[in-house]
Amino acid sequence: MTKHEALYKYFGYTEFRPSQDTVIDALLSGRDVLGVMPTGAGKSVCFQIPAVLLPAVTIVVSPLISLMKDQVSQLKQSKIPAAFINSSLTAEQYREVLRRIGVGQYKIVYVAPERLGTEDFLRFARETPISLLAVDEAHCVSQWGQDFRPSYLRITDFINKLQKRPVIGAFTATATDAVKKDIINLLGLRDPLSLTTGFDRPNLYFGVEKPKNKSKRFHELIAERDGTCGVVYCATRKNVDTICAELRRRGISAGRYHAGLEDTERRVNQDNFIQNRISVIVATNAFGMGIDKPDVRYVIHYNMPKNLENYYQEAGRAGRDRKPSQCTLLFSEEDIKTAEHFIKSTDDNDGLSEKEKRRVQREDVKRLDKMIRYCEIDGCLRAYILGYFGERQKGNCGNCSNCLKPGFWSRLFGLSGGRFS
Repeated sequence: MTKHEALYKYFGYTEFRPSQDTVIDALLSGRDVLGVMPTGAGKSVCFQIPAVLLPAVTIVVSPLISLMKDQVSQLKQSKIPAAFINSSLTAEQYREVLRRIGVGQYKIVYVAPERLGTEDFLRFARETPISLLAVDEAHCVSQWGQDFRPSYLRITDFINKLQKRPVIGAFTATATDAVKKDIINLLGLRDPLSLTTGFDRPNLYFGVEKPKNKSKRFHELIAERDGTCGVVYCATRKNVDTICAELRRRGISAGRYHAGLEDTERRVNQDNFIQNRISVIVATNAFGMGIDKPDVRYVIHYNMPKNLENYYQEAGRAGRDRKPSQCTLLFSEEDIKTAEHFIKSTDDNDGLSEKEKRRVQREDVKRLDKMIRYCEIDGCLRAYILGYFGERQKGNCGNCSNCLKPGFWSRLFGLSGGRFS
């Protein structure tokens, strides 16, 4: 089977998106890869196609249980035999997954990074051929990146203890140059193909608003988008619950999604959204990874995220079908206090020394400053985002709230009169 035949058989597409086939060819040839591909670029296909073509199993390291379940569910619907290993499995279920891997029943297995450090899994992996190790959300390995997870540092130790080193593919939606260098070094990638696809999403409108009454403006935006589907991101679970209840009282079909809900409710609400049984999903940043819904027409951030990486990834869930879509951030000074609280109170890095924790926190504060700057600038929002990720945008993008304001060019160049006023 060729890569194109596999693409059509399992995913129903006849052509690869830009750069997908380049990454796939590299992995199939035995070359390590670092792929930085924005949300909507189809990075999962870059390791899923090689997985079905390579002879042995592919292990995918993934940080979130919910993400693993979503990905495995989608793969099974595509008739690709897949499973996951994480803390949600019973001991008996875990042993059964290992048994089935051993007899070749699975092509792809998602594994939590914490599992790699356990003796039983390492013993099993040393005795089982592994064709490819794919590291999803690879930015988690870097202390310079958002969402750093110490457990990702175990990946290299795991690789070094295997009888035979598999091909390594590292993938993320967002990474600065410093984070990309860290990923290559910390994962021990050998002469990797390092590919960063363009970050620009021309079909997306970016807007920042600073309403005096955020709730009133929010409901105006929702009313303007009646008949289309969208995602509303909130910083806290409390806001999710409150806003979802308000939307329902106004007769809008809405569901909620956050880590404080029972698995069943999250699953039902997610499925209802994907199947268009509800038009709006109100969520924390726990929602969205691995969700491939092409017709999301808008993403509204009711609160400012704590960094541009998270913002661009979440906003990028709009318009994956490449049709015009809107991404609006409702900014208030209170959002800054909330983000600062999350940075100071995070408990994700218990495996670090106090010195390392302070370093990570300092980087988080720097990223927050860049996020605040995005909300306050008068210049092109798209240019600011692209510049943050190392790309250059020239002139007026014509599709953000700043560039579309009357008098943008006169403010920028200090001109008055004529067409600039």
